[in-house]
Amino acid sequence: MTARETSRVKEEEYLEETQHNFNEKLQTLPRERGWFGHLFRYQDCWLDTFSLKGCMLVQNHFRARPTDIILGSSMKTGTTWLRTLVFTTMNRFLYDFSSHPLLNTGPHSCFPCIDTYSMGEIGIKDLEALPSPWLLATHFPYTLLPEAVTASGSKFVYIWRDPKDVLVSMWQFVNKINPKEIPPIGLNEAFELFCKGISNFGPFWDHVLGYWKVCQETPNKMLFLKYEDMKREPLVELKKLADFMGHPFTMEEEKDGVVEKIVEFCSFEHLSNLEVNKTGSHQINRDTAIENRHFFRKGQIGESKIHLTSEMMDCIDRITQHKFNGSGLI
Repeated sequence: MTARETSRVKEEEYLEETQHNFNEKLQTLPRERGWFGHLFRYQDCWLDTFSLKGCMLVQNHFRARPTDIILGSSMKTGTTWLRTLVFTTMNRFLYDFSSHPLLNTGPHSCFPCIDTYSMGEIGIKDLEALPSPWLLATHFPYTLLPEAVTASGSKFVYIWRDPKDVLVSMWQFVNKINPKEIPPIGLNEAFELFCKGISNFGPFWDHVLGYWKVCQETPNKMLFLKYEDMKREPLVELKKLADFMGHPFTMEEEKDGVVEKIVEFCSFEHLSNLEVNKTGSHQINRDTAIENRHFFRKGQIGESKIHLTSEMMDCIDRITQHKFNGSGLI
């Protein structure tokens, strides 16, 4: 048996073990109606069945490397945009803009997410074939990541966003990708669940604070970005990102406009108009694919004002003030 065959057998064994543990765990966890069917409370976080199994696989079997860069985020906080910026910046000496992988491949396919990469459709062991450094993404809260990830020496980049806009963006996204047999979730119900902390990978505020705490304690390990800052000053934030990842722009690159070119190449306007992002799709697993166009909606700041009542917005602002009070985030 070859080394690869042996590795595949071991992977099948731990998948079977995780499936057994998952089936047992599912019977004991608190559950609520959520955005994609039921959500289960696992280690103080709300996960659907798909993400719960992925989390257990990551916790038990995934090992990060010191050279890895891991992008953490809650859902609908600008992750797709940040993925393209990280990928393009890190690989700017490998690819020309005229023949760049992102021209023909969706951002999520260029930048694997360990949440879904570990579902057994594409095994964890297959990550070993990827070139170093690994560029990985996760929606899992920092508190759910195993020590094999958090103590690996990997660098983390985290992005967050005004929770009012997160709510509206997630509500619209979920209703677009949910199977037809699942009734659409109304905005009032989505609002109530979100405020209670019942959302995928939520509570949202705990998710942000978990990563923020690590950033405060080890700033060399965690770069903390805000979506609104990136929209207002993309050049400043991109240079900060490149510095943190250990791939700073040289003076010559800045003179040649490389930073501006990357920002333009990764802009919402450019990416959303690519044919691959209009007609292509991203395969989550054997049974589930999401059309790339659903990852590109508007990319704007403050759209919540169009959809939420003033009472809804005030309520979320009060929760944010209470949760983040004394943290330095507001």
